[in-house]
Amino acid sequence: MKIRMILPVVIALTTGGVALAQQGQPGLHFVENWDLDENGQVTLAEVQEKRGDLFYMFDQDENGKLNDVEYALFDETRQADMDENAGGHNNGQMRGVNTGLTLEFNDTDGDGLVSEEEFVTKTADWFGNMDSNGDGFITTDDFGRGRG
Repeated sequence: MKIRMILPVVIALTTGGVALAQQGQPGLHFVENWDLDENGQVTLAEVQEKRGDLFYMFDQDENGKLNDVEYALFDETRQADMDENAGGHNNGQMRGVNTGLTLEFNDTDGDGLVSEEEFVTKTADWFGNMDSNGDGFITTDDFGRGRG
């Protein structure tokens, strides 16, 4: 039952304002989906909350770790969202977003699994990589050529 619910829930969590995102403003899709209070700025607290929600959704066996099968579903779902709603993110503008969600980035002990602790602990690193101007917020100004 949980598997069938994942795609609609992830799409609901990661989509929104698609028409605006498709107008070509780099990072808009990310900001619209991670800015929980809709003030145009994504905070570290918002990213921590959202990453926690994502971890929970993909931990199919509810053991507190994402295995290779669960991570493959996570990757597939993220790619489908990017293709459908954000122009694929493969144009380099969203490389930092994608990198921070990969198994390689989050598997800090190299055991091939990502624990909830690993995923949450890497949040600050991921946020820092995306906050290109160092102002403590992620906005569309942090994306674009050579950023994100």
